[in-house]
Amino acid sequence: MMGPLRSWAARAVETLDDPRADAGVVVASLRDIARINRIFGGARAAARRVDEFLGATPAGATLTLLDVGTGSGDIPRAVARRAARRGIRLRLLGLERHPAAAREAARSGNLAAILADGARLPLRARAVDLVLCSKVLHHAPGEAGARLIAELDRVARLGVVVADIRRSALAAAGIWLAGHALRFHPVTRRDSVISVFRGFTPGELRLACAAGGVRAVVRSHPGWCLTAAWRPAPAHP
Repeated sequence: MMGPLRSWAARAVETLDDPRADAGVVVASLRDIARINRIFGGARAAARRVDEFLGATPAGATLTLLDVGTGSGDIPRAVARRAARRGIRLRLLGLERHPAAAREAARSGNLAAILADGARLPLRARAVDLVLCSKVLHHAPGEAGARLIAELDRVARLGVVVADIRRSALAAAGIWLAGHALRFHPVTRRDSVISVFRGFTPGELRLACAAGGVRAVVRSHPGWCLTAAWRPAPAHP
């Protein structure tokens, strides 16, 4: 059963894969995804992994955090609230390739939106302290994913966190049922099931990071969430 569904998901095109997608549909889907992140623990899992890089940061410090594929900006804002409880201020940058998504990310304030492609980040090496990338890697299979991982690693100074979905037929059934119960947009209901079947096992996520040249520590979290995190190598002088 999983095999045919994975093949279908690999061929399908999610709305957010298309930079020409209707702006209204994009915004509706992003708002649903923010609810999914909150209900199923995606935001919490990402914030906990970012915490691992803040241990030596003194209260009162300000760090930059770039979120690649930020959507509505809900996850970096959750990360910033958690860091604020430690007395650390995060200056947030959110990158999107769809103009409607970039506008939605910036709408609530405290996040500067960048319109660009995650595989070609318009930043110099080690330009930001922390890099986050949530539920984007499954949109970039093979070489595209390796290039994305390498770019995340290139621009980060302290740490990188990649969050994605742990593939499971139970997770697909759960998100399909939740999408109907919570009255998600029909596009969200379809795309979320595709995303689950494009997700990873822990070993696959580790290998995807290795293909981009990094050795990541992968962890599973409740709500079918996976995270990979690593410290970039020091920049060469």
